[in-house]
Amino acid sequence: MIHPLSDVTSKHIGEGTNIWQFCVVLDGAKIGNGCNICSHCLIESNVVIGNNVTIKCGVQIWNGMTIDDNVFIGPNATFCNDKYPISKNKNFKLERIHIHKGASIGANATILPGVEIGEYACIGAGAIVTKDVPEGALIIGKF
Repeated sequence: MIHPLSDVTSKHIGEGTNIWQFCVVLDGAKIGNGCNICSHCLIESNVVIGNNVTIKCGVQIWNGMTIDDNVFIGPNATFCNDKYPISKNKNFKLERIHIHKGASIGANATILPGVEIGEYACIGAGAIVTKDVPEGALIIGKF
């Protein structure tokens, strides 16, 4: 189901995926089966999202992100893909983020560029993640 009040130009939306109102999904984004993309989300074009992923309200998924199967992303989680953001930067260097299978990211967590979140890791609400997170780790606060 794609809500009529969203703007979805991607042709790669899996079966049984719900995209709610006021979402923007750009052409080229790949979203798997059985996902739930809640309202007010943005998904850029160079993004891959696996199956059974939940993305809660107010999340932006930027170019260069890969989200594996069964990941949960809480409301207003923030991702960054540039360590040195400057308006109209001609030297922009995309730094990818990879969230591995079964990981969970709490509300308002911030994930900095170039980070990998290991399988089944849990990032607490409001955490700031500055480096790779090992498989199965529980991260709260600044890591």
